[in-house]
Amino acid sequence: MNDSCHTLKDIKKHRLADRGSPIERPATVSEDSLIKTAYLSPGRMLPLVIRPAVKGVNLISWAKSHREFLEIQILKHGAILFRNFDVRGVTDLRRFVKAVSEELMPYRERSSPRHEVGENVYTSTDYPQEQTIFPHNEHSYALEVPLRLYFFCVTPAEQGGETPIADTRKVLERIDPRIRERFAQKNYMYVRNFGDGFGVPWQVAFQTTDRIAVEEYCRLNAIDFEWKDGDRLRTRQVRPALAKHPRTGEAVWFNHATFFHVSTLDPSISEALIDEFTEEGLPHNTYYGDGSPIEPAVLAELREAYRQEMVSFPWQASDIILLDNLLVSHARNSYCGVREILFAMSDPFVRTDF
Repeated sequence: MNDSCHTLKDIKKHRLADRGSPIERPATVSEDSLIKTAYLSPGRMLPLVIRPAVKGVNLISWAKSHREFLEIQILKHGAILFRNFDVRGVTDLRRFVKAVSEELMPYRERSSPRHEVGENVYTSTDYPQEQTIFPHNEHSYALEVPLRLYFFCVTPAEQGGETPIADTRKVLERIDPRIRERFAQKNYMYVRNFGDGFGVPWQVAFQTTDRIAVEEYCRLNAIDFEWKDGDRLRTRQVRPALAKHPRTGEAVWFNHATFFHVSTLDPSISEALIDEFTEEGLPHNTYYGDGSPIEPAVLAELREAYRQEMVSFPWQASDIILLDNLLVSHARNSYCGVREILFAMSDPFVRTDF
């Protein structure tokens, strides 16, 4: 392990010594004698934590018989952390998803590197461990969106590697009303360039080597496309920055406008990409829906709104966190050591607001 990891670990120890370890606070939503509920810290209802109250509770069987209870809690809190249950590997994760939801969704219209470890079960994003991943909602740029996300911790990192989450209802409240209105009127545009040797190739993104199939997918999913020389592809898709939850009707900040903007990357990386590809040829970038640039001050405020609402906690082996993908965004901290987090999606719904 490198010296920076040791330094971070020492700092963490000192901080914990100063303030004490996080204390879980009792919640008031206990369903029966088999489980107990709590919050990770006072004043924070994200996430709700569910633990077994007695030994030998089978999480999958319990969840299957308490779907209505879990539906109420996920719509209220946006995230549920299941901790200290005996769940193991891909098979148990698939069984859990089917117990609380329906069939697992495949990873279509890919934007991040992942590999499949079981049918519709994937690794979490395969970025280098020193990189952080900014908060986002899965597939907010797509026409078909997963309503439920599942993260399962097989092996927690030796240090770091948390999956910070943020309530998008509260993120929306933090954004200046004038900025919200600007995005409500203009929407945002997501531009991708494939085939320049950086980022996910179009063959991986669309899971085909057939250009005709790509074109048909784009037409069906409101994506403009153009083929460039050398089997390269550019796509543009205009999407709303705000959404209404299909089950609660709540307004949420639901987009990739900040996540995919080049300025959200580390400055050294963004500068190198612009030097290499020019702004027009960047692998990912975003604009207002009319193609005009998003102002740096606006992007800075959006990033700060996410950061103010982020809640982070260390993973423990066998943790499962269930997220409502519209109500809660997720991110990733850098880490040291081995880290294995599995990922699955369910409950597809088709957007009709664009």
